[in-house]
Order: sequence, then C-alpha cells, then structure tokens
Amino acid sequence: MPQTRPVVTRARTLRKSMTLPEVLLWREFRQRPNGLKFRRQHPIGPYVVDFCCLTARMVVEIDGMAHDAGNRPARDAIRTRFLNDNGYTVIRLSAARVLADAVGTAGAIVACGAEPLHRPADGPPPRAGEE
Repeated sequence: MPQTRPVVTRARTLRKSMTLPEVLLWREFRQRPNGLKFRRQHPIGPYVVDFCCLTARMVVEIDGMAHDAGNRPARDAIRTRFLNDNGYTVIRLSAARVLADAVGTAGAIVACGAEPLHRPADGPPPRAGEE
C-alpha cells in the first residue's frame, strides 16, 4: 500500500508529540517483547495508527476521552473497518487503562500477538472417538 507524502509527514509529526499513554506503551514495546517488533505512529493507507506489529498484523489504538465525543465513534468504526479489511486485527484501549497499568496492558497486547500455544502438525485435531 503506497503512502502519500502528507500521511508520512503527519506520522513523523505525531511521533514527536506522543501522548503520555503512548509514551508508556512505547517504553514497553521498544524492547521487542516476545520478539515482536512494534512501530509507533505508523501510516497504513490514509490513516496513522498508534502502534502496529506487522508480523502479527495487529494494530493498537489508544483512545482518550475525545474518542467518545461527537462523530468520533463513527469515524473510529470506519477506520477499524478499513484496517480489518486490509488484514489487521485492531485492539482499542482506553488511555485510562494504559495509565493505570502500562506494563500489564503491554503484556496483554503482546499475548494477543503471540503464536498459538498448540498447532496441529498436519491438519485439524481428531474428533472425539477417532484417535
């Protein structure tokens, strides 16, 4: 997905003026927990997402109180639909949750992006009685 110059410029500007919840999560994500590499203020199509893990196809959005007002919920739904349609899983978190426990929140996010613990070696598991 090629990026337009204004979106890239906006992403660079947003990286320099991150909110406190974003800064707290970035402190955790930049250590590459479980080997996952996160990008901050990453452009995807016409949008700039707060955090993105390309290998897990996961987007993390931190929503402050402004996301509950006016037409923001509708705009957020359109944005989430666009990201989902392009193969990303979107995790939306309140800024209050991140401020309360940034380390625990980051751990929960990383767990969502981790590989499943058990995968069938060559197909689905047998049904009951077929073992």
